[in-house]
Amino acid sequence: MIERNRRVRKERQIQRAEHDIHPRFSLQWTWTQIVKAARAGQGWFVICLAGICIGINAALISIVTAWLSDIKMGYCRDAWWLNRHFCCWEVDNSEEGGCSSWRSWGFYTPEKWIVYVLFASVFSLLAASLVKTFARYAAGSGISEIKCIIAGFIMQGYLGGWTLFIKSLTLASKEGPSVHVACCIGNIVARMFNSYSRSQGKMREILTAASAAGVAVAFGSPIGGVLFSIEEMSHTFSIKTTWRSFFCALVATVTLSAMNPFRTGKLVLFQVTYDRDWHFFEIVFFVILGIFGGLYGVLVINLNLQVAAFRRRYLANHAVVEAITLATLTAMFGYFNRFIRIDMTESLAILFRECDNGGDYDNLCQSDVQWRMANSLLLATVFRVGFVILSYGCKVPAGIFVPSMAIGATFGRMVGIIVKATYRAYPQWGWFAVCRPDVPCITPGTYAFLGAAAALGGVMRITVSVVVIMFELTGALTYILPTMIVLLVTKAVSDFFGGRGIADEMIRFNGYPLLDKNDHAFNISVSRVMRRGLQTLPVSGMTLSELDAILESTTVQGFPIISVDGERMLNGYIGRTEVEYVLGMISSLFTLETAPQDVQNLSANANGTGPALGIDEEEADNLIENSASGAEINMWPWVNQTPLTVSPHLPLEIVMQLFKRMGPRVILVEERGSLVGLITVKDVLKFIAMERGASSPSWNHQGGVGDMFEEAWSWISSFLFKFITNGSRTG
Repeated sequence: MIERNRRVRKERQIQRAEHDIHPRFSLQWTWTQIVKAARAGQGWFVICLAGICIGINAALISIVTAWLSDIKMGYCRDAWWLNRHFCCWEVDNSEEGGCSSWRSWGFYTPEKWIVYVLFASVFSLLAASLVKTFARYAAGSGISEIKCIIAGFIMQGYLGGWTLFIKSLTLASKEGPSVHVACCIGNIVARMFNSYSRSQGKMREILTAASAAGVAVAFGSPIGGVLFSIEEMSHTFSIKTTWRSFFCALVATVTLSAMNPFRTGKLVLFQVTYDRDWHFFEIVFFVILGIFGGLYGVLVINLNLQVAAFRRRYLANHAVVEAITLATLTAMFGYFNRFIRIDMTESLAILFRECDNGGDYDNLCQSDVQWRMANSLLLATVFRVGFVILSYGCKVPAGIFVPSMAIGATFGRMVGIIVKATYRAYPQWGWFAVCRPDVPCITPGTYAFLGAAAALGGVMRITVSVVVIMFELTGALTYILPTMIVLLVTKAVSDFFGGRGIADEMIRFNGYPLLDKNDHAFNISVSRVMRRGLQTLPVSGMTLSELDAILESTTVQGFPIISVDGERMLNGYIGRTEVEYVLGMISSLFTLETAPQDVQNLSANANGTGPALGIDEEEADNLIENSASGAEINMWPWVNQTPLTVSPHLPLEIVMQLFKRMGPRVILVEERGSLVGLITVKDVLKFIAMERGASSPSWNHQGGVGDMFEEAWSWISSFLFKFITNGSRTG
């Protein structure tokens, strides 16, 4: 209500200035036009500023994380602040030890392994400790929470400055939780302007545009970022928001391109180009990749939720130890696999490349070691799947995009190597009759590319945006059709097993109040779901001490205002913030000694004199001060006289559509003017969960893998207890 009054007051001032008679091009007319232009262009300026900051932040993260990734392997003798790529800028094939400026941490494998594991443990310790101490909201990917915030859910501090700083400082790569980082920047920039900081609707618009820019800088895909925000982040998407999202993504991408963090002209390290065509017989193998993507998504989502339930139950107070343990184990075993040892973005760049364009990393393209490479890729796939299941959701900044793409890329490259080896062994087969002898028939890098798309689509359950992202990564129209085939097969496999993407499942797991677009409740009336025992305020006859006691004893965010004649006639609705605002004004105007002793009644009646909309803060102060000199305090300027109401006989499905499209926090239920209840998103979700209870138990009570983890934890705990007890007795 306070913000509504401000907006109405500004609109009236502008309309009054426009209707006043002023000659054209006069000073007053010119000033009015400047104000109108500034108001119209402020939104675009905020979007542009947010996009620039997002691009700069992405470039800085790219530079820092590249150095941190390489420092585990060695350092540059000439300039310690350079990563391996820039240290060996003028040296070809530096992977093979041809760069004398780059020095490893040892000459023997055990030495390198120890340093590699130590760096991984120290980095995880710092990241987990910083998150726990300064910004607990910096943990995880953040997509689930941002979807809820855009839908209207308020999470104080989730998009604050500390969250941005800690998450940017501890990220493994800019392609990680890029959406959360971008939304933090958009929130901070927008709150510098009063028109945005006071309007939740405008803030949600900025966050939607920022999420598009986050995906754009992560994958060098501005159009894909816009489609991602439409497909995944927001239920309703206006044309105005679409244009602003595209503009923000474009500005962020241009800024990142201008900074050129890799000095190669690429926006992301794994950006590639393909100049070869594909053959129709390869569709069979593309379908295999799609099936893998769907199965991967189903496996990871279901098992990770079981791990999350185990983590919540047993490891909630051991977040730092868990992060260090997972990072140490990953480093200890992953070091011996050539595709896990290096950074995931670098691995994607290697696996996506064609063999004749510098893609022969560690003999990857050599036919005499092709089966050894296929075995190494298979082990990397299995290893990463297991650790993604265990590590996603632990209390460090980490996303799911790049790990899933890396898993799909290793599996896809393995399939490509097998298909290429089959062609070389049996070139006379009918399938290979279309292959030209002077041109390589199979390009394993494209299989890695399609496998990455399949895994990403499988775990997130998105299709169109992934197709466009992959197209913008390669710039090749030729592979749009194979990408669409792979993702359609992935979608079909995922839908066959049911469920939703991992972001939506985490929303359900954490109990966030968000209605999914697929949530429906047919043939059910509002009266079955509404809340009846309400905390209300009478329209008059309440003392200040009674109101203060109600605020202290309740945690509700608003109060319906009803008549005092026993009919419970609805007179309006006032939020908790507005009540606290008025009480704060009273306490600032009066003290216990100077306050009139006859101030006893608190009136929320809207039948006072004067307009109920657009009241100025000074007028509000005068209203309270003048009314306090009488017998009651008038609160009518802060009362919502026309709250959103529905009938108890209305179908619940219509109320759910109101929540999805309008985003209200509460809807009042009245019958013939009398208040009978209210309904919130949490009430709807609780009812849906109860209806599904028999067929879909909560993650905290499911068996299977959760029971296995609990049994393993009990066994390990009892073993350690016996070991320590026996040791103390022996000592």
